[in-house]
This record gives sequence, structure tokens and C-alpha cells, in this order.
Amino acid sequence: MRHENMSYKKFKLIKCLWILAGAAALGAIVMWLWNCLIPTIFPGANAVNYWQALGLLLLCRILFGGFRGHHRDWHEKREHWQRWQAMTPEERGQFFKQREQFFKHRAPFCRPSEKKDNE
Repeated sequence: MRHENMSYKKFKLIKCLWILAGAAALGAIVMWLWNCLIPTIFPGANAVNYWQALGLLLLCRILFGGFRGHHRDWHEKREHWQRWQAMTPEERGQFFKQREQFFKHRAPFCRPSEKKDNE
């Protein structure tokens, strides 16, 4: 979304506004879902207002750690893929041998499944 003639401050302001609009929309969605589902499923539960829904959203964020960006993860996966593509077949074979040695000392449920030769 960053354009060459857009100043950095303007870009940050627009990004901040999008984040606030997204949080407001998520709060409304949480409120709507809560009020439609929870009182029906749990008869003693009360409906929530908008601010309580935002509080629930924040509480879930604190407890479960959601809403994280995956930008860094994408770059790490890309780097691993590029490293894998640059390996020679001999290096890949060595990688699999090292991986096999690593899993030999683990519990049986942590090891990759062994292929049966008699099939």
C-alpha cells in the first residue's frame, strides 16, 4: 500500500486508522456472535454490549496470543525453501542422515514412521 509519493507519516497514520477500523469491526463481530450464540447455548448467560465485546477480544488476545502477524514466519519459510533448493543431492542425503540420528534418541512416538521393506 506504500506509494512512492506518500510520506512516511501519512502511511503510518493510514495504517493506524486501518488497525483501529479492524479492531472496531472485530469488536462488533464478537458482540454479534456472542449475543446470537452464547445466550442460546447457555441459558444463564447475558448478552454483552460493544465495550464488553472489545474487552472479551482483548482478554482472548492476552490469554491465547492471537492476532500475531505472520510476516516473519513467511520469510523464514522462504529462506528454508531457498536453502533446500540450493542443496545438492549429497547434502540432502546428509541432512536426512542427521535427522535420522536426531530421532533415534527420542521416544518412539516422536520418531518418523519407519518404512517396511517387505511390503
